[in-house]
Amino acid sequence: MTLVEEITSRLQPLNPITLQIEDESAMHAGHSGNAGGGHFKLKITSSHFSEKSQIMRHRIIYQALAELIPSKIHALSIHALAPDEL
Repeated sequence: MTLVEEITSRLQPLNPITLQIEDESAMHAGHSGNAGGGHFKLKITSSHFSEKSQIMRHRIIYQALAELIPSKIHALSIHALAPDEL
């Protein structure tokens, strides 16, 4: 299983309506402070985010991916939307 597939799998309990994951690790090769984890851009839409602040949305995502940070995920850019925000 690739890391993108593992991230996708761990986010499935959020029943995403849309889910895009971009691996931007190659753009950050040799980045200072990176102990080997990848850089990812995540765009997700889920009803679980309805009526939640951006901070709460990020916490939900970080909780789902906690075991991968920082060993496999060094940096994560998150764009999380509720369905009515599309």
